[in-house]
Amino acid sequence: MDKAELLNLIKTGEGYGLEFKEGFNPSIGKEICAFANADGGKIILGVNDNGKVKGADISNRQTSQIQQIARNMDPPFEVSIDKVENLIVINVPEGNKKPYSVGGHFYLRVGANSQQLKRDELREFFKEEGLISFDEKSNKSFDLEKDFDEYKFKNFLKLANITDNQDKKTILKNLGLLENNYLVNAGVLMFCHRVSKFFLQGKVTCVLFEGTSSNIIDKKEFDADLISNYESAYNFILSKLNTKYIIERERTEKFELPKNAIREALMNAFIHRDYFSNGHIQINIFIDSVEISSPGGLVKGLKKEDLGKISLSRNKILFDLLSRTPYVEKAGTGIKRIRDAMEEYGLGVEFKSTGFFTVIFEREKVGGNQPKTSQKPAKEERKKFILKAIKEKRFTKRSFAREIRINKSTVESDLKELKREGKIKRIGSVKGGSWEVLNDRKKY
Repeated sequence: MDKAELLNLIKTGEGYGLEFKEGFNPSIGKEICAFANADGGKIILGVNDNGKVKGADISNRQTSQIQQIARNMDPPFEVSIDKVENLIVINVPEGNKKPYSVGGHFYLRVGANSQQLKRDELREFFKEEGLISFDEKSNKSFDLEKDFDEYKFKNFLKLANITDNQDKKTILKNLGLLENNYLVNAGVLMFCHRVSKFFLQGKVTCVLFEGTSSNIIDKKEFDADLISNYESAYNFILSKLNTKYIIERERTEKFELPKNAIREALMNAFIHRDYFSNGHIQINIFIDSVEISSPGGLVKGLKKEDLGKISLSRNKILFDLLSRTPYVEKAGTGIKRIRDAMEEYGLGVEFKSTGFFTVIFEREKVGGNQPKTSQKPAKEERKKFILKAIKEKRFTKRSFAREIRINKSTVESDLKELKREGKIKRIGSVKGGSWEVLNDRKKY
């Protein structure tokens, strides 16, 4: 960085990533510590609080002192120091072994200030940085004799293909579920009789609403172990949705939404939610959508554009446990499978992240919450509909599949047949082009 760039930086004033000091002072350690615990930053020596450049005369001994202050932090830390004419720039990277302390105190950059963290703030910092995991904490209120459900434990071992020829405590310890003879929270969630005895936020609430209103038709609250609550919530959803009957060569049933997508979204809600939050998993069913919400939003380090590409877990032990069972895929492709399954149905799905992470499944727009039946149009009838829609320039595979309640793959098959028959042709690219009707002599 040259002098002109540095002067321009100084003009922006002190802030989250920039601190001014007139000269060297041993208390500079708290600024280094605060930046290391945040996103890094720069400390410029030779500038007063008002941004006036005065210059600094720093000796080699003082430069060594600054580096020694960083090395004496817990854990040890490294900074780099640049001299730009009469200014000294201390470059503080973001620490990769947070949290750091200096002199036994923890500091964090908050706005343009370096603040010492109080107990509750330190706890929150640990949680936000993923340094405290809810599922890893020992639960001293859980009695391994009275509160442990042996049946649920044996059922898990069966699902995970773990032989039970060892004693219970050995298996629990090998799974990372036992610490100093106390079950950790992941084990409590899995093997308790009733989750609310230990965590009120562990309950699951399912609600069926009238139409799109706030009027409740049915409501259930489930308060068992994690797997039981998951199965109960899944069955509640299935019981409130529709089955349609498809007639081709023979009559078959098809569920309104892809079951694998519902299972995936629901299990994600249990595994990746923030159990420190007082919120609970909520399933809302409306006439036009199914919403599955879990507290916590996206896991730290995961962006919305990463969904379906990267897998990060907020509760690593819980994720490991369920990855051993048929409930969870390890590859981190759950979001992609949800999207693909909904696209095949010709329906949309939306992912929202605020204080909660919510998956919103689009439902077919039908009247009422009661089961319905529908018969798929015969092939020749479908082809007539396709030709008409293309001529009216309102055709897309997804919207057409949704309109007449068929799979997108069926639409693609019909399009191929119409093309072979010489009735349509493709204009432009696969993604950006469109279809054109060639035989326009017959009125459709």
